[in-house]
Amino acid sequence: MQSTKLAGILGTILKSNFTRLSRPYKLNFSITYWCQSRCQHCSIWTIKPKGELTLDEIKEFARQNPYFKWIELTGGEPFLRSDIVDIARAFRDSCPGLYLLTMPTNSLCNYDMEIKKIEEMAQLGIPNIVITVSLDGYRELEDKIRGVPGNYDKAIHMFNGIRELGKKYSNLLCVFGFTIINANAGQFEKTVKEVMKEIPGMSYSDFHVNIGQVSDNYYANINTPIVAPADQAMKDVEYLLENMRKVREKGVSRMAKTYLEIKYMEGILEFLRTKKSSVPNRDGELSIFLDSYGNVFPSIMTSRKLGNLRQDGNSLSAMVAKAGLGKEREQYFTACESYQSILGALLKM
Repeated sequence: MQSTKLAGILGTILKSNFTRLSRPYKLNFSITYWCQSRCQHCSIWTIKPKGELTLDEIKEFARQNPYFKWIELTGGEPFLRSDIVDIARAFRDSCPGLYLLTMPTNSLCNYDMEIKKIEEMAQLGIPNIVITVSLDGYRELEDKIRGVPGNYDKAIHMFNGIRELGKKYSNLLCVFGFTIINANAGQFEKTVKEVMKEIPGMSYSDFHVNIGQVSDNYYANINTPIVAPADQAMKDVEYLLENMRKVREKGVSRMAKTYLEIKYMEGILEFLRTKKSSVPNRDGELSIFLDSYGNVFPSIMTSRKLGNLRQDGNSLSAMVAKAGLGKEREQYFTACESYQSILGALLKM
């Protein structure tokens, strides 16, 4: 079964190198805007959402769009939804080709509850599940940026717990996610070294970096000055990239992940140098963004709404076709969309 799903996603990726896909294979889905963090670089926590999609609505959406092979469940804090396992199960049941489920966490939920839910998702039979534990600095810096005392220690504890679960479930992987903003630019190396003191056996492949950006329809931070100076951000990315190139992974899956991560970081550097993406942003084609109210956008970075599930029905293909998305794309480089664009241009790189 897993080999069949792997062949399915690889076939779709290969096809995307030669032609335009008729429907996206990745769904970025913000399942809730509730969040307990108080991050300097994101204002999602200021939103007090009402009328978010119900589980039954999500099940119907999944049933009518059964072609996703990669699903990102994000937020807010996704584990604040008590039905997160049922949401994951709904996509597993409706999407026979589902190969990868990814989601972030701020580690602020009840530890035992979150670990229990992650284990329940690991038992669903989805071939690969990746949890990104958000960590934007060493202890004092992390707690300051996220506005929650003790956040660093909770993140370390959560990472350890998920990694321990990973010894039992081979389909479960955990990494730290570091977003480079003006408040922590130039501090990534120190953060990595502090974490490595806390957690024995850490590898540079256990870290992921992203650059902080502004988004009107997602982060709600359009007027927030959070973008890091390019030279300092490049220093952080180059540090991880240099060490990632030295990593010698075992197993095809880990090797492929490391290779893709290296390509992603090379893309970040190019974007920081030129303010242009090194690969076409194929929004609405390779991936699409659905918010917790049922609004559909080409990506998390654009406010151009394609439709709403409650008003326009559940067919994403119809929304994309009606919108008439062309080849012109905005210039940005984010983890939510850029991995698919990299994969869609592998034969040209």
